[in-house]
Amino acid sequence: MSPVHAPGAGERATRPPAAERAAQVLLVAFATAVVGDLGSLLAGWEPGHLVCKPLLLLLLAAHVAARGGPRLLVVALLFGWGGDVLLLVDADAAFLAGMGSFAAGHVCYLLLFARYGSTRARGAWLAAAYAVALVATVAALWGGLPTELRIPVAGYSLLLTAMACRASRIGWAAGIGGALFLLSDTLIATGLADWPQLPRPDFWVMLTYTAAQALLAHGVLRAVSPRGDGPTTPEPERR
Repeated sequence: MSPVHAPGAGERATRPPAAERAAQVLLVAFATAVVGDLGSLLAGWEPGHLVCKPLLLLLLAAHVAARGGPRLLVVALLFGWGGDVLLLVDADAAFLAGMGSFAAGHVCYLLLFARYGSTRARGAWLAAAYAVALVATVAALWGGLPTELRIPVAGYSLLLTAMACRASRIGWAAGIGGALFLLSDTLIATGLADWPQLPRPDFWVMLTYTAAQALLAHGVLRAVSPRGDGPTTPEPERR
């Protein structure tokens, strides 16, 4: 797995203007793909979703790379892209593989948060709140989930909740992004458990998911930037 790379002030300052322009173009392209995907889902136009969804995380990862972001963040987004593509396939094996790809992305995020995150007193009560939410959600969904998916979903939910909780150590943007990622995947899980769904459920899943990935990427980029609002070097753990 690629090591975390935090560009220093000198490196960021000397990045060619072409890279800055490319980053801006890629961000606009990502936003355009998000609008296209969400619009297609609202309109019930499946071909539009099939075209736009595979572009989303590729464009966001390319934007992060052009910004000189940590390679591990690019890897996390590419694992998200792999999950997106696999979930387009209507098969149990593809669903499990997609969940595994997302899980690998969460591991990358956890490594990033450990590297750049701060340790604050709020971590204890926030962790407790997320733990309660995890137990309550898994318990509520358990009986409705297909038997073969119960253990994988529970294990994935534990990893996802850990990522969402730790994201707040990077800053408010990443913290909201982690919470939205948890909400998005919970919406998917309620569909697996045959719970009543909102109108156009895929729209709400993708709305919360794309916002989550964008906010996580934004939060990490700010944390590694000397011009951002987060720490540029890891702080020691407090026991």
